[in-house]
Amino acid sequence: MPKQPKPHEPLVTHIYTADPSAHVFEGRIYIYPSHDLDHDGPINDNGDQYKMEDYHVLSMDDLNSPVTDHGEVLHVKDVPWASCQMWAPDAAFKNGKYYLFFPARDHEGIFRIGVATSVSPAGPFKAEEQYIQGSFSIDPAVFIDEDEQAYMLFGGLWGGQLEKWQTGSYVEHAEGPAPDEPALGPRIAKLSEDMLSMTSEAMEMVILDQEGQPLTAGNEECRYFEGPWMHKYNDKYYLSYSTGSTHKLVYAIGDSPMGPFTYQGTILPPVMGWTTHHSIVQFKEKWYLFYHDCSLSGGVDYKRCVKFAELTYNSDGTIRMIDPYPEK
Repeated sequence: MPKQPKPHEPLVTHIYTADPSAHVFEGRIYIYPSHDLDHDGPINDNGDQYKMEDYHVLSMDDLNSPVTDHGEVLHVKDVPWASCQMWAPDAAFKNGKYYLFFPARDHEGIFRIGVATSVSPAGPFKAEEQYIQGSFSIDPAVFIDEDEQAYMLFGGLWGGQLEKWQTGSYVEHAEGPAPDEPALGPRIAKLSEDMLSMTSEAMEMVILDQEGQPLTAGNEECRYFEGPWMHKYNDKYYLSYSTGSTHKLVYAIGDSPMGPFTYQGTILPPVMGWTTHHSIVQFKEKWYLFYHDCSLSGGVDYKRCVKFAELTYNSDGTIRMIDPYPEK
């Protein structure tokens, strides 16, 4: 019998889950996580320890209801262009269909982003034959604005290969900018009406400090690393993301989904484990942060668990920092 979820506790314990993308579809909360696998393979900056190969969908009636695991909804063997590592996904609804956006390595070992469709938010999903042309790197996040225009954000450093695309083409041994140079930002592109392609080349999103200067690559407390997410609150666009090496979830605010964005502060301080990845969703009158740590596995970094917490705003629109371990 599924147990009732509680804030800051694993949503499910029968499988390892990470990178939760939460949405409200058909009046119900659906979570699209990645699915961590147990193994004894290598652990490195290339991310080889994250061997995920399929996706499950989780859902619940509300934040006080048991969680349903709808089972495997897509496997890498059913994606013609993909070879391995089905990492953090996202989902969207438009045109009467549900879309699952996901990264994976193609048959040359380069991360691309694909899309799969379903008539149900619970899947199963059928993948398109080819990845989205012009896509690269990892961590797709799809934001649909009030005018129904859909945007896809993506990108992650190191294992996510973002720094290898600075020339517009994949350069195997490329390194990121020097510490005093502007940091690499996530990419954003408008999606076509059918949600299957980008209508133009993806552009880099600019994140500024409070003085209006681009965050530098050496500013690891604030600069972008991976896991972008966008939501809208009081007509402002909030770009949130992981700082990677300093293990925080932080955010910036802008007046347009294309930016620029001004850095504001921390949403979630470091949790147990190297990675941190999230989503932010409104359900009825409240807002929630979905995130992960590796507490379920006792600290094994590639065996993580999805959790949630209520997210609140100050009167000026800034976000109050969340304590991930309030009982300690």
